[in-house]
Amino acid sequence: MSNLIDHADRELRLLDNDDAMNQGILAMVAVFSTMGHSGSSAEYTTQVLTRLLRYENLSPLTDDPDEWNPIVEGMLASGQGPLWQSSRNPEAFSHDGGKTYYLLSEKEKDWNNPVFHHSVHVEPKPPFSTPSIDLAPRIGNADD
Repeated sequence: MSNLIDHADRELRLLDNDDAMNQGILAMVAVFSTMGHSGSSAEYTTQVLTRLLRYENLSPLTDDPDEWNPIVEGMLASGQGPLWQSSRNPEAFSHDGGKTYYLLSEKEKDWNNPVFHHSVHVEPKPPFSTPSIDLAPRIGNADD
């Protein structure tokens, strides 16, 4: 076994998970350990993989109609207009077809004052730097 697999096995045995859960996690660690990652590539890969496993977008959401699914077409009881959900990030919702949107995780922090993100006219701010792609979440098209 590799050092990473040994470490994961030891740490998982300290948890109160069932064996099937631990074996599944160890299988993923084993695949990762065969890829030959070192420092920066391992960090980059784990950050991208974590975001994908959480159904997060890797590039900015846009107001492209193909990225938004209508959920409610008429007026809501709150008086707000229709409601769309992002097909790229299931916690992103919009009342204007993706021109602005909010994330449920941010709205729940203060239900009366949701944080709206604009899918246009906002400069992306990546959560970490990488030379190959910009992984800025939740913020729209920087070309506008």
